[in-house]
Amino acid sequence: MTRADPLAAADAVVPAPPSLLVRDLLFAYPDGHQALHGVDLRIEPGERVALLGPNGAGKTTLVLHLNGILVPGEGTVEVGGLPVSKEHVQEIRRRVGIVFQDPDDQLFMPSVREDVAFGPANFGLSGPALAERVDQALAAVGMGEHADRSPLHLSGGQRRRVALATVLACDPEILVLDEPSSNLDPVARRELAEVLLGLGRTMLMVTHDLPYALQLCPRSVVLDDGVVVADGPTRELLADRALLERHRLELPFGFALS
Repeated sequence: MTRADPLAAADAVVPAPPSLLVRDLLFAYPDGHQALHGVDLRIEPGERVALLGPNGAGKTTLVLHLNGILVPGEGTVEVGGLPVSKEHVQEIRRRVGIVFQDPDDQLFMPSVREDVAFGPANFGLSGPALAERVDQALAAVGMGEHADRSPLHLSGGQRRRVALATVLACDPEILVLDEPSSNLDPVARRELAEVLLGLGRTMLMVTHDLPYALQLCPRSVVLDDGVVVADGPTRELLADRALLERHRLELPFGFALS
């Protein structure tokens, strides 16, 4: 009989917890509308996942549970193994970096540098460590040379990338992107995609832009009427015409899955 080696056991690698774990999540608004009907979702570290679904499907309601803005009626949410609860809300909001659809919701300081510094400063970073974090975040999105400009003087695509940098500066566990390609011209859209693909971050992208989901996210989850109705490789889901029609999703005219 072979005895276990205690040193080998001590050196065994403990698998990292999922970046996001949602279990049996139910939520109803005060008017009685049941927005989520038992949602289950697991996203592993490094995964890029698109959250698809028609308007009113419950996508925004789900996202607002990820950083504690909404509290589940039933079920649980964990981010990097940490439960989303009142006592952990500050750390959860650092771990869940939400990039809103409108950069104006995130950019309000006189300069790009000050906007990017705002979040990590609120989480206690200061001095050279804060300056380094800001520089790293701006470099990651290709906006370092614009650090001292006013966000008001940037293009729409540049503002979207600065908004992303404000979130990256907090070193989140998971990036949540709300319609990242909306209102971007083709060049800005491509530039943002290149930045996102180069980050190597866990990502949940809420979008109606199915080609963008295909470009950025190997996996997609379809939510409709508060229920996950499909979860699988993005290309396979987008090739399922019956699925798209049933849940009011549509590829652009002439778009071909290659």
